[in-house]
Amino acid sequence: MRRPSLLLKDILKCMLLVFGVWILYILKLNYISEECDMKEKHFVDPDRIKRAQRRAQQVLQKECRPRFVKTAMAQLFEHRYSLDLAPFVQKVPGASESEYKYDPPFGFHTFSNKVQSLLEILPEHDFPEHLKAKHCQRCVVIGSGGILYGLELGHSLNQFDIVIRLNSAPVEGYSEHVGNKTTIRMTYPEGAPLSDAEYYANDLFVTVLFKSVDFSWLQAMVKNETLPFWIQLFFWKQVAEKIPLPPKHFRILNPVIIKETAFDILQYSEPQSRFWGRDKNVPTIGVIAVVLATHLCDEVSLAGFGYDLSQPRMPLHYFDNLCMAAMNWQTMHNVTAETKFLQKLVREGVVTDLSGGIHCEF
Repeated sequence: MRRPSLLLKDILKCMLLVFGVWILYILKLNYISEECDMKEKHFVDPDRIKRAQRRAQQVLQKECRPRFVKTAMAQLFEHRYSLDLAPFVQKVPGASESEYKYDPPFGFHTFSNKVQSLLEILPEHDFPEHLKAKHCQRCVVIGSGGILYGLELGHSLNQFDIVIRLNSAPVEGYSEHVGNKTTIRMTYPEGAPLSDAEYYANDLFVTVLFKSVDFSWLQAMVKNETLPFWIQLFFWKQVAEKIPLPPKHFRILNPVIIKETAFDILQYSEPQSRFWGRDKNVPTIGVIAVVLATHLCDEVSLAGFGYDLSQPRMPLHYFDNLCMAAMNWQTMHNVTAETKFLQKLVREGVVTDLSGGIHCEF
């Protein structure tokens, strides 16, 4: 039998190795971002701008089709898409078993007590009535893609009934291109905006829960409490210390939407126990938001979506200097599978691509 002191040394060595690999990964990511050609970001063909704006107005001026996107999704994916899936976690007795079959983010297995504790402090759990009042509603999901910069679609994007923004993608300073209307800000703790300026009085803050400490973070945000320092150590980057919204504006994304997106629609493999690495079976926030939008709205459009990995030095986002090449280093998402999925939706006419990053129709 090995002496305890030797076993401890082996554990410390492994921890140092993991830490070293993580540091190298961060350095590599930073190195890639420094090489990004930002000049490409600031020039857009004037004709392309006009075509994009004309296309967006055409979409808005057509007669809205009630339940169109749900019906189209059900036809395209048949039994793999649930027509009447609740968008947010509900405070109801005997919750769906599917919510608790998997661990986060696909479910709340072993986290039922934490979920119930959160639901107790959230006064509302459904989509607000005033947002459901219109007979036919159009959603636009605004991604963070660099392709959105320069198209000057802000005015058109503001005209959609429901505007969904992702993570910390800013409005301040970019409203000409991305608009300034926000109905839903969908994110997870590390993705939440750090600036109070990115939160608006009528926003819904929809949280995706990936891990145990995410539940603690959300509880602290809803109750306007300080998150203990030791919990902050478990996040991979700085998280917001305060979300300047009242409790009634918080929602928890139904994890079955993520499960259905991953295992049924994208047909990823289910989670497997493994010592190292990831299965690449977690959809991006963007694709999850697209599927969420199909459950909330009658018609769905997208803007700022599309990864062109053949152009590694093109800007990844409209608001920073990260390059497209950074996507080659992430280990959680299957970008190729998601691209094919979005292309299928656009080509089949299920959703509309306003910025042309997925499949350009203008």
